[in-house]
Amino acid sequence: MRPAFAAALLAFAATGAIAQTAPALAPVTSPPPATLAGAKPLPPQWEKVTREIYQTVIETATVKGRDQVPQMANYLAGKLKAAGWADSDIHVLPYESVPGNNTAALIARWPASGTPTAKPMLIMAHMDVVEALPADWTTDPFKLVEKDGYFYGRGSGDDKGGLVPVVVALLKLKAEGFKPDRDIVVLFTGDEETQGKGAELGATEWRKWTEAEFALNADAGDFGFTRDGAPLGAGLQTSEKTFQSYYFRARNPGGHSSRPRPDNAIYDLADALKKLQGHRFEPMLTETTIAYFTARARQEGDTELGRAMRAWLADPKNGAAADAIEANPLEVGLTRTRCVATMLKGGHADNALPQLAEATVNCRIMPGVEPKVVEAELKAMVGPNIEVTPFADVGHPTPVSPLRPDIVNAYTKAVHARFPGQQIIPQMSTGATDGLEFRARGIPVYGVDGQWGVSPDDERAHGRDERIPVQSLWDNVRHWESMIRDLAG
Repeated sequence: MRPAFAAALLAFAATGAIAQTAPALAPVTSPPPATLAGAKPLPPQWEKVTREIYQTVIETATVKGRDQVPQMANYLAGKLKAAGWADSDIHVLPYESVPGNNTAALIARWPASGTPTAKPMLIMAHMDVVEALPADWTTDPFKLVEKDGYFYGRGSGDDKGGLVPVVVALLKLKAEGFKPDRDIVVLFTGDEETQGKGAELGATEWRKWTEAEFALNADAGDFGFTRDGAPLGAGLQTSEKTFQSYYFRARNPGGHSSRPRPDNAIYDLADALKKLQGHRFEPMLTETTIAYFTARARQEGDTELGRAMRAWLADPKNGAAADAIEANPLEVGLTRTRCVATMLKGGHADNALPQLAEATVNCRIMPGVEPKVVEAELKAMVGPNIEVTPFADVGHPTPVSPLRPDIVNAYTKAVHARFPGQQIIPQMSTGATDGLEFRARGIPVYGVDGQWGVSPDDERAHGRDERIPVQSLWDNVRHWESMIRDLAG
């Protein structure tokens, strides 16, 4: 999952409202005007290295069930070894994410030069991508294509567009003789888009390799511009909601359909789902969302939405103001826990009264809130005739990562080196990344990738004809080089 690059539309991409009609949009063929003036370019020899690695990983179809993630992990491990990483500091770890999905993680350590001055720094990304249907694309999704100023390919943005710049930045720093003053550890997982088992193992069983003071996530952050080049802000992700699903079940003795009962499992479930549709959890603010809505209120100015944001910030108990914010499609999910019905089944024959009706309800829970608390509120809402049970895998509530000055400053410096007009805005993802497993277990995580795009209405991650600007890839290498120098130098 990769949040949207535009601060004003950060919530939009996380809702899943990805543009499926993107090919019909007018192409944007050049970077925003005047944003790159004076920025240090990526040297041609490193552009060549970046393109070679990027093409190889794009053309390795690391989707669920194809078993190509281990191939990619070994390829990247080979690049690190060739650059001077010791074999003992590199681990390719095969694992089964879900039955039938054999995948792998890559963990590599760059030891500090001399006695470390601080605990290790962890950098995270994921190697897997979502499936792509070739018939839907105008290019082969698993071939790197450059045209109109863009790189096309599945994973070009999510998340190979973050992972490759991390790798190249490390290779470049190593070649130039950079000497880190703390250990730098990378964790590249193989199932972020499906089960997230690699992140769980990374935060538990593999903790002997991944223990760190903090983690930087290349699968979050990002920023962008309108089509006329106006900056929309750079999101620094410091929190994400907890993913948790529940079953709603209505049971009934049933009977013959020719003799309807006054009670009916399908009707009872329908009534419960209508209650869910109208239910609103208590709104809540966090350090991240206070900073986010403060910035957004300035962007909105004296609009109805801007006034609602300022009213809620002034009085966090102002539910009406929070409701007005939540009603805006750009801000859905940012003011409170949200639960929504996603799957439905019921009955067993067309001439029999239903004995069971079942719905799947997916919740995205605010940071720090226990899923059991949400479960209790759902049970109280639907009443005693509806069973509410969580899926077997209970979500991990995650705290908000504090806004560390060193990380905020390093991210700001890296962004402003290329785009001085970008406002830095703390962000809460309504979706989920590998970072949640580490936040839940005490390691703060920061989404600080430097990928950028032109026009948020052309966001294509997980969608058709996924692409990023060519210049964004080169810039992202420089971005990660700057971040690593500042935080480990």
